[in-house]
Amino acid sequence: MTAQSPDLISELLHGMRLSGVKYRRIEASAPFGVAFHQAPGRAQFHFVSRGSALLRMESGATFTLSSGDALFIPNGDAHALLSDEQAPLTPVTAFPSEPICSSVCAITCEPCPDSENTIIFSGCMDFELGGMQPLIKAMPEVMMVSRLMSTWPEIHPLLAAMERESLTRQAGFAGILARLADVVAALIVRGWVEGGCGKATGWVQVLRDPRLSRAIYAMHQQPGLNWSVADLAKEAGTSRSVFAERFLAATGTTPARYLSELRMRLAIQYIRHENQPIETVALRLGYGSLAAFSRAFKRIIGHAPGILREASQTPEEA
Repeated sequence: MTAQSPDLISELLHGMRLSGVKYRRIEASAPFGVAFHQAPGRAQFHFVSRGSALLRMESGATFTLSSGDALFIPNGDAHALLSDEQAPLTPVTAFPSEPICSSVCAITCEPCPDSENTIIFSGCMDFELGGMQPLIKAMPEVMMVSRLMSTWPEIHPLLAAMERESLTRQAGFAGILARLADVVAALIVRGWVEGGCGKATGWVQVLRDPRLSRAIYAMHQQPGLNWSVADLAKEAGTSRSVFAERFLAATGTTPARYLSELRMRLAIQYIRHENQPIETVALRLGYGSLAAFSRAFKRIIGHAPGILREASQTPEEA
């Protein structure tokens, strides 16, 4: 990676949020098949703490999982966990579940003696990267955490701790689980980015190109400035024409459009998660009036910013 990438990676991780996390401890014996429907905007995490399973994506891709394996599905694609290819599928929501606490439930799929059961610790969560949200679409449909073990060996004890916390049910364990999930997700994303983003193309070129990354980082640091192509080209150390061409090739959009969308992603973060007044957000993001900000927000997001304020004041379901 380039010398500038760590700054952009820090920006990426700073905006990362996992919220609305729902955990399931699934215990099953063969044959079993648990189906998870498509969930746009949400990520799915699975950790096989005992036994084995087959992961089958809607795309047809399959992965063999064994005890200690973990994976992250960043775009919420439909998938299933099975004991074998021929196992019948049942939606995960159709299984009887027993609440362990407000955010964790236990699902049992006709277990046999303990020695034969497969145990999977699963989490479904809203996955946001703030201003770096476009990067999620560039991520692979499945990110195998086990492949990062040699680079980030600290992941495995974190996963083990998640399983241990779900079993011991000690005071405050649900909050600890959520924080462990935050750390694991951050390590997964950081490992993928620092490893060169795999074979991904398009937007991730920003992370690979030191000149583009300087310009993008500048916009993220000061989103309230009215950045011109000339200003950004200066940050990148290139001519305006070269910068504009590289930017469009990497992001699929113009610098002006990118800045507008960045501002709206940050606005959502500031209003929904940080409870900042809408007027304050408008000024912070470079708009001369609340009306101008509201028009821009509705044009890009599709609704007025006030709806976010109402949503942030509505208690989330446990």
